Amino acid sequence: MYLFKKIFLFLLLIIACIISKAADTTKLPVRIAVLLPLNLDSAFKGYQYNLSNTKISQFFLSGLEFYNGVMMAIDSLQKENANVEVWIYDMHKQNQSLQQLTSEMQTLNFSMIITSVTTSAEQKVISDFSAINSIPVISATFPNDINLNNNPFFLMVNPTWKTHINAIYNYLSKNYAGKKIILFTRKGSMEDRITSELIKLNSRRTLNFSTVILSDNFSDTDVISHLSNSGQNIIVCGSLLEGFGRDLIKILNDNGLTYASVLVGMPTWSGMTGITGTDSENLQIVITSPYNYLNKNITLANIETNYKTLYYTRPSDMVLKGYETMYHFTKLLLANPDTFINKSSDSTYKISNDYNFQAVRLSPTSFVPDYLENKKIYFIRITNGHIQSID
Repeated sequence: MYLFKKIFLFLLLIIACIISKAADTTKLPVRIAVLLPLNLDSAFKGYQYNLSNTKISQFFLSGLEFYNGVMMAIDSLQKENANVEVWIYDMHKQNQSLQQLTSEMQTLNFSMIITSVTTSAEQKVISDFSAINSIPVISATFPNDINLNNNPFFLMVNPTWKTHINAIYNYLSKNYAGKKIILFTRKGSMEDRITSELIKLNSRRTLNFSTVILSDNFSDTDVISHLSNSGQNIIVCGSLLEGFGRDLIKILNDNGLTYASVLVGMPTWSGMTGITGTDSENLQIVITSPYNYLNKNITLANIETNYKTLYYTRPSDMVLKGYETMYHFTKLLLANPDTFINKSSDSTYKISNDYNFQAVRLSPTSFVPDYLENKKIYFIRITNGHIQSID
């Protein structure tokens, strides 16, 4: 934890401008802004560190880990003599609104913005700034299209729930057409939207699925009464709430020797506890995710080794997202300064994930795309408590 304290102190003191040595000094460096929720002012009063010495809350940790990944990527770019200049900003700086921050950025002529926003309000400010100035924005983690409109420069790496539901529907159609499928869900506005989307996708009745609405304190009997013990049960969880998903997993796993089941989960499950090991040893689970960090390659292994050396722990997904976003899209920008948007799905500098950015128009009459969304979805299969494959 002392290391985390040192990191916070370092962040507080720097202006956050990192310049790599240019391979060609006759050219001006490409200038990139990284906007993160570091919450530094909440961690300090003046220079007095106010956080616990034993634990840092997720409120601080996500932004800090993403920052660590970005810094490791900058180090890699510097070793390659990439001609870039990176400015890192704390979006949650006290006494400064995000609008004020983007106003300060106006004259700096950035060529790209990388961000890990946490709210749709933050997303709107950054998207508006991007659209006005025609600056590509790489939104690395926020899977929501609220407040996005008329901005073909906005790239959403983490897809919306609709994209996941579409991928789930296509997966079921490919693998379980003609079989009975049960959608277990609960009462709620988000759950209603998920159910409605599946019904709309199934307008031609390709799938034979029924919907079961469970109470929040549902029992084993509430679930088992809809299952068959004479064949494989195909089940879809229709709620993003992790607690609902974990309860469903537990019941299906506890009764898995009698009622064999395949459970298709929600995108929120990719970082959820209780989906591997003894928690799921008696059923199969399929999870959708736009991130493929489970199949280790040489680059990921090197990142993990270097991170352990620096911080005595394994890098989280946020660290890997920070590294990949910073390195991959910077290299693409350097290689394609005039056609970057058209090359955004290029895999030349792939770290771990493939991308498939497609234009999204929220209105059928829209001429200009409202944003570009990564439509690449991976399917993670867990069998007998172990990850079996990633496709």
